[in-house]
Amino acid sequence: MFRKLLKIIGFLALVAFVIVTLAFTASEVNNATCRSIEVEYDSDEIIKINKEEIIRLVTNTDKQILTKKLEQINAETIEDEVEKHQAVLNAEVYKVIVKDSSAYKGILTVRVKHREPVVRIISNSANYYLDEFGRKIPVSSEYTANVLVATGYINEKFARETLLPGVLYIENNEFWEAQIEQVHISQDGNVILTPLVGDHIIELGTLDNYQGKLRNMKAFYKKVLANNNWNKYKSISLKYNNQVIAKRR
Repeated sequence: MFRKLLKIIGFLALVAFVIVTLAFTASEVNNATCRSIEVEYDSDEIIKINKEEIIRLVTNTDKQILTKKLEQINAETIEDEVEKHQAVLNAEVYKVIVKDSSAYKGILTVRVKHREPVVRIISNSANYYLDEFGRKIPVSSEYTANVLVATGYINEKFARETLLPGVLYIENNEFWEAQIEQVHISQDGNVILTPLVGDHIIELGTLDNYQGKLRNMKAFYKKVLANNNWNKYKSISLKYNNQVIAKRR
């Protein structure tokens, strides 16, 4: 009977110890102070902002953020601030608590998804990227993107509403994506395409019915240029409906 009583007392003491320990641990966790900011993004993204720039955006929301308890930090405010950067599509903030050799510490992790440029616009007055949604991405020395280049007389309205659909058509077409390296818009609004293969230019005319014009051009490639005729022509015009007019050198 006495031994059984000792076991019960020992068990109750163990339970009390666990409860006190858990309470102390929970208190430490709840009081964990933010000690560092970590930035994460996929390494294979086309453009990537310098991580120091992301950290600067985070600390701009609160200069004292590295001395605050994690529970006092507003993650949504930080996400909104980071997403104001034109190169950022989405930002998510996570609060992580880790235990070092002596105590718990908080880590603020910022997961960033960058916008993906599809064309670079270079005009007399502007130089920027556009993503597939028509959102501008600033050019930066921190990153470069190997995308289609559009030059010439291009204002933002034309770039978004008229040029971008044609660019996306090229980007989503395996043949044309591999063939076209530059688009030039002349002062009269006509479009000139510069191909990667062949020493000629393609005069598309306006972007009206660009799908049909490019289908005709692809047929011309297969029937004429494929037979070692790539460098025999100076220009190929698609300005007129259902016509391909090639000028020899």
